Amino acid sequence: MKNQYKLKLGNSHDLIKKIPDKSIDLIFTDPPYNLSPYSTGNIKLSWRKEINNDLAEWDKKDFKPTNWVKEFKRILKPTGNIFAFTSYNLIGKWHEAFDSEFNTFQFMIWHKTNPVPKVLKAGFLNSCEMIVCMWDKGHTWNFLGQKEMHNFIESPICMGVERLKNPNHPTQKPLKVLKHVVRIASKERDLIFDPFMGVGSTGAAALEMNRRFIGFEIDEKYFNAASKRLMNINPDLFINHDNKVLKNTSFQTKKAFSFD
Repeated sequence: MKNQYKLKLGNSHDLIKKIPDKSIDLIFTDPPYNLSPYSTGNIKLSWRKEINNDLAEWDKKDFKPTNWVKEFKRILKPTGNIFAFTSYNLIGKWHEAFDSEFNTFQFMIWHKTNPVPKVLKAGFLNSCEMIVCMWDKGHTWNFLGQKEMHNFIESPICMGVERLKNPNHPTQKPLKVLKHVVRIASKERDLIFDPFMGVGSTGAAALEMNRRFIGFEIDEKYFNAASKRLMNINPDLFINHDNKVLKNTSFQTKKAFSFD
C-alpha cells in the first residue's frame, strides 16, 4: 500500500481548523523555542563555516502552547498522542497548558552527541533538547523492550548528507530521533501531523516508516524544500500548496485528506 501525504503552505493556526475531528494518530512537531532573546547570535570562527546558534526570524515570534490546546485536542484521536520539541524556557508553559487536558504529561530528552561548541568555555554546552509528550488512557505503544521505554535518546545533530544545504534550516532534526518516536508512538498507516513542518523531516520519517502525513509550513522556501524532499521519497503521490494533483488523482478522495 502506497504512502500518502498532503502538504499545505500557510499559517498553521488557520489551516488546522480544516482538519477533521479525531482524525490524527500522532501530532509530532517542532515549533519555535523563543530562544532568540537569550541567544548570543551565530558563532563566527576563522577555521570553519559560521555556526548557526538556532537564531532565526521565525523564532522571534511569540509561541504560546495555550493557543494550540483546543485544536490539538479536537483533531487527535482518543488513542493518539502528541510529541513536541521544546526548550527549557517553554516547558513550564507546555505543562500549564496541556497537563490538565491529558491523563499523562511527560517529556523525553534528546542528548546531542555533537552539540555546538562553546569556544570560551563559559558554561555548559547546549547538549540536550526536550520533547514534551502527552496521551490519554487507551494509547498503545510499540516498545520492543525496557531500553526503548527510557525517555532518553542519543543522536548527533543533523549534519552531512542528511542536512539540507539550500535552504539551510537552523533547527533541522535528525531522522534517527524522529524515526524512534514515530516507531514507538504510532503504527503503520497511522496519520501523523506536523503544523511546523520546516523542511519536512517529520514527513520524511513518517513516509519512510509507512505512515501517512499532513504537514503545514508558513515559509515558502522551506515548504518548497519539504515538497521536493518528500516527492523524492514517494514520487507517485504529491500535492502542492495549490492543491493541484501532480500524480495519482485518487489521492483527493481519501477521507483523511478531504479538507480544502
